[in-house]
Amino acid sequence: MKLYKGESIPTPVTCGSSVLTFESPRIMGIINITPDSFSDGGDFFVNGKIALHHVREKAEEMIESGADILDIGGESARPGALPVSISEEIERVIPVLEELKDLPTILSLDTSKPEVAEQGIEAGCNIINDIRGFSRLGMLEVAAAASVGLCIMHMQGVPETMQADPAYDDISDELLSFFEKRIGACLDRGIKRNRLILDPGFGFGKNLDHNLALLNNLERMRVGGLPIMVGLSRKSMLGALTGRPVSDRVVASAVANAIAFTRGANIFRVHDVAATSDALKVVQAMAWDNVGEKHHE
Repeated sequence: MKLYKGESIPTPVTCGSSVLTFESPRIMGIINITPDSFSDGGDFFVNGKIALHHVREKAEEMIESGADILDIGGESARPGALPVSISEEIERVIPVLEELKDLPTILSLDTSKPEVAEQGIEAGCNIINDIRGFSRLGMLEVAAAASVGLCIMHMQGVPETMQADPAYDDISDELLSFFEKRIGACLDRGIKRNRLILDPGFGFGKNLDHNLALLNNLERMRVGGLPIMVGLSRKSMLGALTGRPVSDRVVASAVANAIAFTRGANIFRVHDVAATSDALKVVQAMAWDNVGEKHHE
């Protein structure tokens, strides 16, 4: 199938030994190995310890429901979240990567720490998903020494304070400038474009108006034809719009991701894989370039 409204298909992304293509939307299932994430914190802990069999069951369920990628995170990035130590993050994510690396999926590691990224790559992850856009000292060096995919996310500020009073003159222009600079930094270190994914960072240093403007103009974020990833799942912007708590935002999340698809998004980072998969199948079936094709072949 073609993408919505004739949207051009991004170049495949090289993710270590795997290649991620975009003829259809790709779903990234969220697996947070944290006690304090805003939606699923503590889900995989039993008596204070990580229950790997619960993690594997969830991973298998997500793959069966349509996840192409699993994103493993060991540090919460919710508004107000405090950082964890390098050693603690490693203790959370490395056993999980090792437990899941035999599954038929692409494994992503959600981290901003070069030490964690390096060990994650050794443990078998295929993508490094960095909310700080590989801006921390040492992150680009670790990335350049590997062949994994890199997801560059935009965030204004840091999780502890990012929602205090976010402000932009023009959010689209500022994000475009950010992405161009981070892509340039990658290229300067010999990292090829076909390893890069862009994430505008919904909810990361952005208020409701910012998020809605960004969603409405998402196609502007396609810098250099690179794929776009969105993280809208259960976000506070959906709570503000619907008045529903985190646990009751499945429908709103699916709708938001369907809208993002019509605006050019390629990868959808979500908690609710089955609902997202269903929504994307419906909206893709109604893509302007697909309607009526079967009747004119």
